[in-house]
Amino acid sequence: MTAYLAPIGLLIISNIFMTFAWYGHLGDMSRPLWLAVLIAWGIAFFEYCLAVPANRIGYGVYTAAELKTLQEVITLVIFAGFAVFWLGEKLTVNHLVGFVLIAAGAFFIFKGPIAVA
Repeated sequence: MTAYLAPIGLLIISNIFMTFAWYGHLGDMSRPLWLAVLIAWGIAFFEYCLAVPANRIGYGVYTAAELKTLQEVITLVIFAGFAVFWLGEKLTVNHLVGFVLIAAGAFFIFKGPIAVA
């Protein structure tokens, strides 16, 4: 059971770090760009410390495509919350439609091969 859940938990935490590394500086544009880059690199280090083990642990129970799909879906959910609560942006119907289409794609990745007659 750990091999199924640990990658998901690690990917959630790693994506929180990566979202702040990539987009956190947008909440405070007063810092010089070089400083924002250095801070982002420092944060990203911790993201890698979680993402790499998540993929190593999960690769036996998930395929590489499934791991990537999990990561992308987790990223979108975390980013949507981040955009609303950290950056003060509003989610629109267009965002919802896009997320639904991505969720449909994720469904087909996990569904397995489609039998063709």
